[in-house]
Amino acid sequence: MNKSIIALATSCLLTLSGAATADVTSTVNLASDYTFNGVSQTSNDPALQVSLDYAAESGFYAGTWASNVDFGGSDDTNIEWDAYIGQYFQLNEKIGLDVGIAYYTYHGDSASDEYNYPEAYTKFGYNSSLGDTELNFWYSWDYFGLDVGHYIAMVAHTFEVAPGHSVRVSFDRSTSADKDKWYWGQNGKDAYNHYRVEYMTSWKGFDFDLALEDTSMDIDVADTRVVLSVSRTFSL
Repeated sequence: MNKSIIALATSCLLTLSGAATADVTSTVNLASDYTFNGVSQTSNDPALQVSLDYAAESGFYAGTWASNVDFGGSDDTNIEWDAYIGQYFQLNEKIGLDVGIAYYTYHGDSASDEYNYPEAYTKFGYNSSLGDTELNFWYSWDYFGLDVGHYIAMVAHTFEVAPGHSVRVSFDRSTSADKDKWYWGQNGKDAYNHYRVEYMTSWKGFDFDLALEDTSMDIDVADTRVVLSVSRTFSL
């Protein structure tokens, strides 16, 4: 799951309370690549992604999100379809808290459902005159169906460079609790780092995101890349 485009990974937690009055929305996103913490999920090819989200004024929200995927080789998995449910709390005028759980499912191959896994998350947001800062944490106890713990920790900061134009800088680290069951990169490491800088703006109802990202892994699907995405959200 791409945590930078799915509703689970909002660019700024403190905007969720304002979006809660929207009730039901749907977002269509076209991306030049679907990257999950810097790792392509589409073999470096484009992705079409769709979400359906409900948000209540109380801060409760739920939704579902889908994207094409391509893991390469003989694996015919071609769809990722996720669901999530959570609660947003505005603790004070500057601090927000988002907690929830997601479930990721995969389809297209006879063995695709073996990849399905749950994930819990907690996100803290802090708003100041210098922009919005996030501390985000994800944990799965059955990562990709392998009965292994997996952790992701992220720090991000978003600031406005001009009215309607923002830049977001983020760093995250993905860690496997047992690299014998799940490892990263060609050398079988238990963790890797991901770096991302993105420019965000809107025009005539469309949202544009241009990102430069890289990882500490030396593999083709996680090397330096530029990712462009264009999305539009509809109120239903």
